[in-house]
Order: sequence, then C-alpha cells, then structure tokens
Amino acid sequence: MKILLTGKNGQVGFELQRALAPLGEVIAVGQAECDLANPDALRSLVRSVNPEVIVNPAAYTAVDKAESDQERAFLINAQAPEILGVEAARLNALVVHYSTDYVFNGRQERAYVEEDEVDPQSVYGQTKLAGEQALAQTGARHLIFRTSWVVGAHGHNFAKTILRLAAERESLNVVADQFGAPTSAALIADVTAQILGQYQRLDDPKAFPFGLYHLTASGVTHWCDYAKTLVAAAQAAGKPLKLTPEAIKAISTAEYPVPAARPANSRLNTQKLRSTFGLHLPDWQHGVAHILSQIL
Repeated sequence: MKILLTGKNGQVGFELQRALAPLGEVIAVGQAECDLANPDALRSLVRSVNPEVIVNPAAYTAVDKAESDQERAFLINAQAPEILGVEAARLNALVVHYSTDYVFNGRQERAYVEEDEVDPQSVYGQTKLAGEQALAQTGARHLIFRTSWVVGAHGHNFAKTILRLAAERESLNVVADQFGAPTSAALIADVTAQILGQYQRLDDPKAFPFGLYHLTASGVTHWCDYAKTLVAAAQAAGKPLKLTPEAIKAISTAEYPVPAARPANSRLNTQKLRSTFGLHLPDWQHGVAHILSQIL
C-alpha cells in the first residue's frame, strides 16, 4: 500500500512511521511540508501522492489555547478531515482519522460507547467532533479512532511534564476527580497497523467494517494516581528527584481552573474494537512502563 501519513512529528505520528512501515511505502509529512490549516496545500498534497490510505493523526491539540484560537483549531481539526475525505472518495482510498474523549461531556458514570450522545464542552472537543462528522459525511471509506490521555516518548505530554516538575519541586497538586486510561502512542500506532493489515489482506475491501471505534488502553486511573505512579517508577529507576509520591496532593478540578473544560469521565468502552478486529488492549500501566523506560 502507498500510505500518506500526516503529523509525523507528533506523539502518534512519530510511532506510526515505525508501525506502518511493513505495510508499504509511507510518505510522512509534518507541518513544514504541509500546513493542515491550508486547504489548497492539503488538496495538492493528496493529489501529488495519490495514496491508497491516508492516516491523519495531525491535530490542533492545545486544548486551552483553542478557546482563543478557534479559527485555526477549526481549520485543522474539522476542515482538514473533510478535505481528506473528499479527496479520498475521489481516489477510492481509505482515511484513518483520530478523535478524542472530549466529544463527550464527561458526566456519565459508565465508560462511553461509540453510540453515546456527544456533547463537547470545549472548542477543542467541538472541532474534533466536527471533524468526525465531516469526514463521515464525505462518503469516503474511513476509520475513526477515538482515544484519550495519549502518552509517548516523543512529543509533549503529562508524563514528561510530571517528571520535569518532580526534578524541580518538593510538592505538587494534581487533579484527582478526572478518570481515564493513559494510552501509549505506540499502542495506538500498533493497533492501527494491525487493523490496516487486516484491510490489506481482504479480497473485497468493501466488506471491511469501516466506521467509528474507541481505542484506549485497558484499566482506569485518575491524574493524581497517575502522577504518583510516574514518580515512583522514576525513583525506582534511579532518577534523582526532589518530589516523592507522598508529596503529591490530590485536588479537585475546581481547585485548578483552566480555560477549557475537561471531561470528568474520559473512560471509553473498547469492546467494539476488540471484538471486531480480535485484538487485545493491555492495561495502561504496561504502556506507561514501556514509555518511561524510553524517557528515562
């Protein structure tokens, strides 16, 4: 397969370059090669590459900044997936796109399934939902993977922030009333490659189960316990830190105001993906341990 990959320098895009390589030729681009906020450049890119599969992990992910930078967030998160869908439909190509738990309001007690009502509470969530819907409406073959709490050895994320602060501070306050599953970028990339491998082997691609799926690691934690896990693991690995796990204090979301609302419940039910594609999604701690071994 010829695969066009966007966002090559992001957490997931970086891992996808490795994971997709055995499937065929991967043409990977970053913002320097194509700004997804530029519709003409994006159309030109797809037409010049002429891919069989477009994999789009690129996104505007600055959740708080999006509240005041709505136009650019919309162009990248909503309009770009639509353009990719239109171009893919013309080529009879497949689009793989990534979305987020932020499409939900986070007030539900159980884990969200794909069919649950969407109700984004932030500009980021609204633009990501708009991207999902716009892509689906193009009629292109598509796979949309909603994920959450992404962590990788490459790029910026919560784990790296906590480790940096742990080297600088002797105490830290972390929110303890938001729940989810930290999901490694490597897992997202590997699952994507496994599913695309299944697609590649089909005699009749039309029989493939396209659509929307939830993709996260198994298990659940909250940000405070996650931070304690990270610091304890770094200590065990011999990293010199000022902060101990015991010095991390649990606080409420209300005690840590930010511009964009965060879902209290970011848990996504992955049964549909696991049963459809016959895949196992390991516990979040497994992925975090792997990422930490690389970071440390």
